[in-house]
Amino acid sequence: MAAFLGVEHSLTGRRWAGPGAAAERLAEGLAQAARLPLPVARVLAERGVEAADVGGFLTPKLRDLMPDPLSLRDMQVAAERLVMAAMAGQRIAVFADYDVDGGASAALLVWWLRALGKPDPTIYVPDRIDEGYGPNPQAIGMLAEGHDLIVCVDCGTLSHEALAAAEDRADVIVLDHHQGGETLPPALAVVNPNRADEDGALGHLCAAGVVFLTLVQAGRALRGQGQSEPPLMGLTDLVALATVADVAPLIGVNRAFVRTGLAVMARRERPGIVALSDAARLDGAPNAFHLGFLLGPRINAGGRVGRADLGLRCLISREPAEATRLAAELDELNRDRRAIEAAVRDEALAQVEARGATGLSWAAGDGWHPGVVGIVAARVKEATGLPSVVIGIEHGIGKGSARSVPGVDLGHAVQRLAREGLLLKGGGHAMAAGLTVAADAVEPAMARLAELLARDLDARTSIHDLRISGLIEPSGATIEMFRQLEDAGPFGQAAPAPRFAFADMLIDSAASMGDNHLRLDFRSPGITPMQAVAWGAMNTALGPALLGAKGRRFHLAGRLELSTWGGRERLRLRLDDAAPA
Repeated sequence: MAAFLGVEHSLTGRRWAGPGAAAERLAEGLAQAARLPLPVARVLAERGVEAADVGGFLTPKLRDLMPDPLSLRDMQVAAERLVMAAMAGQRIAVFADYDVDGGASAALLVWWLRALGKPDPTIYVPDRIDEGYGPNPQAIGMLAEGHDLIVCVDCGTLSHEALAAAEDRADVIVLDHHQGGETLPPALAVVNPNRADEDGALGHLCAAGVVFLTLVQAGRALRGQGQSEPPLMGLTDLVALATVADVAPLIGVNRAFVRTGLAVMARRERPGIVALSDAARLDGAPNAFHLGFLLGPRINAGGRVGRADLGLRCLISREPAEATRLAAELDELNRDRRAIEAAVRDEALAQVEARGATGLSWAAGDGWHPGVVGIVAARVKEATGLPSVVIGIEHGIGKGSARSVPGVDLGHAVQRLAREGLLLKGGGHAMAAGLTVAADAVEPAMARLAELLARDLDARTSIHDLRISGLIEPSGATIEMFRQLEDAGPFGQAAPAPRFAFADMLIDSAASMGDNHLRLDFRSPGITPMQAVAWGAMNTALGPALLGAKGRRFHLAGRLELSTWGGRERLRLRLDDAAPA
C-alpha cells in the first residue's frame, strides 16, 4: 500500500500508513448509516463496529458487558470462602503486589469489607528490593500464624513454595491475572483468567477486574443467605484506575469498567483519589490519560522508591487530611523517581543505540534502581517500537522488567525462558513481565528472548509505520465532533486514540515551550489558526526541524485533545509527527 500522503520518511524517520480504499468506503458507509461524523466513523470502522452495534459501543453499560463470574474456574469456592470469613468474623490478610493493580485490588477488598461493617483486613505489601515480586515463604508463614484466610491479589499464581508455607494453617485464595504454569500452587482457589486451563476469553482483565468479579459472585452468595450485599458500582473507580495503569486492553468489559469508573471518579467521593488528583493538579474531569500518566505513577512511586504500601494506604484512606498527607508524600516520591529514572533512561537508550536494531531492545547496568527499570523499559519501548527489557544488576544478580508491543506475548516468552533455565525466575502477562537473571547469563538470555519473540514480530505490520486513522480539516475539528470521538473511547492499550493527519498546513508560528516542548500554530487558507503542542519534541528531530518553519507548509499528524485555559475550552493537536508538504 502506498504511504499515506506520500510520506515515506517523516521528520521522525517514519513511514505514514493510513486506511486503504476499502476501509475508507466502510467508514463512509458507517457514517451515513449511523449519522456520524466521518472521523468518528473511521474509528468505529477500525474497531470492527457495525452500524447496528454503534449505540451499544458508544454507550457501553457494565450490566450489558459483565461476564458471568462463574465462567472462571474456582470462582464459586473463592467467593463463598471470602463470604464465610467475613460473616464469621475470621481473621483475613490480603497480600498485594506493590503496583497500582495490586493496590487497587487490595483496596477493593478493604472497602467491600467496610461496607459489610467488618474490620479492615491485615495488609501486606512486599518490599520491591528486599523481597521482590510476589509471595515469599517467610511472609506467608508469618501471615498464616495469625489469620484464617490469606487472599493474594495480583500475584501468587506461580508461588508454589511460598503458598506451601500456609498449608494446614490458613486457607489461601489467589485472585490474579498473570500467566500460569502447568501446575497450580497449593491454594484453596486460584481465580485467574490466564490459568493454563482457562480458555482466555477473559484474559484481558487486570487483577482488580478479577477481584471485582469475585465480589459480584460474593454478592450472590450473600443474597443466597438472605443477607444484603454491598453496592459495587461505587468501587469501579478503583477498577478503572488499575485497568488503565496496568495497561490492560481496553476491550469488552474493560471499556465499561473504565467508562463507569471515570464517572464515579468525577464525583470526587474517594478521599485518596481526590487527594492524588489534587496533588497532580488535575483541574477537570478525569480521563484515561490522567489515570495512566498522572495518578498511576504517583501511586506506583511508593513501591518504586519509597514505602511499598504507601499508594495502597492512600487508596483506602477515609480521612481527607490523611489522604492529602499521603498524596503529598507520594507526589514527592514521584519527583524523586523521575530524577532516578532520567539517569537510568539515558544510559539505557545509549546502550540500545550502540547495540543496534534487533527484534528486542535491552539494556543492563550495575546499580540501576530496581524501582525504575519497569518505567525505563516502557520509555525504551516507546523510543524503539520494539519489546524492551531493562535490567538492574546488584551483587551478581539482575532484576529486570520488560514491556511489549501489541501482538507480541512477552509474558509467555519470559516464562518459557525461566523453564529453560536461562532465568532464575520470570513471569508476567502479554504486555509486561518481570525477571531475575544471573549477571553472567544476561546476554545469552536476551539473545534467546529475541529469538522467541521473532515469530510474533514477523507477523506484525511494520513497527516503524506511523498509523493514521485518516485526514481531517481544521474546520472539521470542532469541540462537538471531539466529544463524539470521546464516546468511541476510552482509548489506551489495544484501543489507541485515533491519530489524524492535517494535510498541507501553513505554519504560522513555532516556539519552544519549557525545556523540551514545542508549541506551534498552523492553518489552512482562510481558517483561524489551530494550536499544536509536541511534548518532548526538542529532544527529537521533530522540534528543531519545526522551530524555524514559520511560513512553510507541512503535513501534520497527531491526536486531538481538549485544553482548558481561563475557563475557556479549545481543541488542539497533540503533535506526533510532521513531514514537508
